[in-house]
Amino acid sequence: MDYMMIFKALSNETRLQMLHWLKEPDQHFPPSSCNYEHFPGGICVGQIQEKAGLSQSTTSQYLSIMQRAGLLEARRFGQWTYYRRNEEMLQKLATYFREEL
Repeated sequence: MDYMMIFKALSNETRLQMLHWLKEPDQHFPPSSCNYEHFPGGICVGQIQEKAGLSQSTTSQYLSIMQRAGLLEARRFGQWTYYRRNEEMLQKLATYFREEL
Protein backbone atom coordinates (compact mmCIF):
# COMPACT_ATOMS: atom_id res chain seq x y z
CA MET A 1 0.00 0.00 0.00
CA ASP A 2 1.48 3.35 -1.06
CA TYR A 3 0.44 5.61 1.80
CA MET A 4 1.97 8.73 0.25
CA MET A 5 -0.09 8.24 -2.92
CA ILE A 6 -3.22 7.76 -0.80
CA PHE A 7 -2.54 10.87 1.27
CA LYS A 8 -1.90 12.91 -1.86
CA ALA A 9 -5.17 11.68 -3.37
CA LEU A 10 -7.02 12.66 -0.18
CA SER A 11 -5.34 16.06 0.05
CA ASN A 12 -7.72 17.58 -2.50
CA GLU A 13 -11.05 18.74 -1.07
CA THR A 14 -13.03 17.80 -4.19
CA ARG A 15 -11.55 14.30 -4.37
CA LEU A 16 -12.31 13.81 -0.68
CA GLN A 17 -15.88 14.96 -1.34
CA MET A 18 -16.22 12.49 -4.23
CA LEU A 19 -15.11 9.67 -1.94
CA HIS A 20 -17.72 10.81 0.58
CA TRP A 21 -20.49 10.86 -2.07
CA LEU A 22 -19.55 7.35 -3.18
CA LYS A 23 -19.90 6.07 0.39
CA GLU A 24 -23.69 6.30 0.01
CA PRO A 25 -24.35 6.70 -3.71
CA ASP A 26 -28.13 6.30 -3.41
CA GLN A 27 -28.26 9.38 -1.18
CA HIS A 28 -26.01 11.54 -3.34
CA PHE A 29 -26.85 10.56 -6.91
CA PRO A 30 -30.32 10.41 -8.44
CA PRO A 31 -31.40 7.38 -10.44
CA SER A 32 -30.64 7.97 -14.10
CA SER A 33 -30.00 6.31 -17.41
CA CYS A 34 -26.56 5.32 -16.08
CA ASN A 35 -27.32 1.71 -15.20
CA TYR A 36 -24.81 0.14 -12.81
CA GLU A 37 -26.67 -3.01 -11.79
CA HIS A 38 -23.64 -5.18 -12.73
CA PHE A 39 -21.33 -3.10 -10.54
CA PRO A 40 -23.20 -2.41 -7.26
CA GLY A 41 -22.47 1.02 -5.84
CA GLY A 42 -20.90 2.14 -9.12
CA ILE A 43 -21.65 5.63 -10.39
CA CYS A 44 -20.86 6.76 -13.91
CA VAL A 45 -18.36 9.54 -14.47
CA GLY A 46 -21.05 11.82 -15.93
CA GLN A 47 -23.07 11.81 -12.72
CA ILE A 48 -19.98 12.50 -10.61
CA GLN A 49 -18.94 15.26 -13.00
CA GLU A 50 -22.35 16.89 -12.83
CA LYS A 51 -22.44 16.83 -9.03
CA ALA A 52 -18.88 18.15 -8.73
CA GLY A 53 -19.42 20.90 -11.31
CA LEU A 54 -16.10 20.13 -12.97
CA SER A 55 -15.06 19.51 -16.55
CA GLN A 56 -15.08 15.95 -17.82
CA SER A 57 -11.28 15.88 -18.06
CA THR A 58 -10.76 17.17 -14.50
CA THR A 59 -13.33 14.73 -13.11
CA SER A 60 -11.71 11.82 -14.93
CA GLN A 61 -8.27 12.90 -13.74
CA TYR A 62 -9.44 13.09 -10.11
CA LEU A 63 -11.12 9.69 -10.29
CA SER A 64 -8.04 8.17 -11.93
CA ILE A 65 -5.79 9.54 -9.16
CA MET A 66 -8.00 7.92 -6.54
CA GLN A 67 -8.14 4.67 -8.50
CA ARG A 68 -4.33 4.51 -8.81
CA ALA A 69 -4.12 5.11 -5.05
CA GLY A 70 -6.41 2.12 -4.56
CA LEU A 71 -9.28 4.12 -3.06
CA LEU A 72 -11.67 3.46 -5.96
CA GLU A 73 -12.53 0.57 -8.25
CA ALA A 74 -13.55 1.19 -11.85
CA ARG A 75 -15.38 -0.81 -14.49
CA ARG A 76 -16.21 0.05 -18.06
CA PHE A 77 -19.52 -1.03 -19.57
CA GLY A 78 -19.89 0.06 -23.18
CA GLN A 79 -19.20 3.76 -23.37
CA TRP A 80 -19.64 4.30 -19.62
CA THR A 81 -17.06 4.03 -16.86
CA TYR A 82 -18.33 3.49 -13.33
CA TYR A 83 -16.53 4.10 -10.07
CA ARG A 84 -17.15 2.89 -6.55
CA ARG A 85 -15.21 2.92 -3.31
CA ASN A 86 -12.69 0.17 -2.66
CA GLU A 87 -13.95 -0.73 0.81
CA GLU A 88 -11.21 -3.30 1.38
CA MET A 89 -8.51 -0.67 0.86
CA LEU A 90 -10.35 1.83 3.04
CA GLN A 91 -10.52 -0.76 5.84
CA LYS A 92 -6.76 -1.34 5.52
CA LEU A 93 -6.23 2.41 5.70
CA ALA A 94 -8.40 2.63 8.83
CA THR A 95 -6.36 -0.18 10.42
CA TYR A 96 -3.15 1.67 9.52
CA PHE A 97 -4.43 4.81 11.27
CA ARG A 98 -5.60 2.86 14.28
CA GLU A 99 -2.50 0.70 14.73
CA GLU A 100 0.41 2.62 13.22
CA LEU A 101 -0.27 6.33 13.66
